[in-house]
Amino acid sequence: MQAIVHQLGELFLQAVPTALIILLFYFILRAVFFKPLLAVMAERDSRTVGAQKAAEAAQAGAAQKVKQYQEALRQARRGVYAEQDAARRRVLDERAAQIKDARSKASGEVTAAKVRVAAELAAARRDVQATVAELSAEIARRILEGPLRPGAPAREVR
Repeated sequence: MQAIVHQLGELFLQAVPTALIILLFYFILRAVFFKPLLAVMAERDSRTVGAQKAAEAAQAGAAQKVKQYQEALRQARRGVYAEQDAARRRVLDERAAQIKDARSKASGEVTAAKVRVAAELAAARRDVQATVAELSAEIARRILEGPLRPGAPAREVR
């Protein structure tokens, strides 16, 4: 058993320089290769995250501008609709005023025509009343004169 321990000890002594070289190689690689590589990777990650955050901020800003644009567009449309409504109301009011004026003029003309017709009717009645007595006297006189003879010439009416 002592021989095995002795052989293990020799094996260990022979492996020590290899282990030291590996440790030395590890520290050198860590300082020269891995540390700068990890720094570059960390910087790349930070830039990537920063770029993503900047892109998200730009998207949020663009979305906000789109909302502002749409709101401005809605307000502009409301303004145009209000102007159109006001213009339509003005036109309707003008039309209603013109119709009212036309109705009042027509009503005045109808009233004047009624008054004129009533006056003409009254004048015609007075004329008829004035000639009624004359006509009735003429009719009575002709009837009393006697019957007309057949074949006799007809008298002229005055």
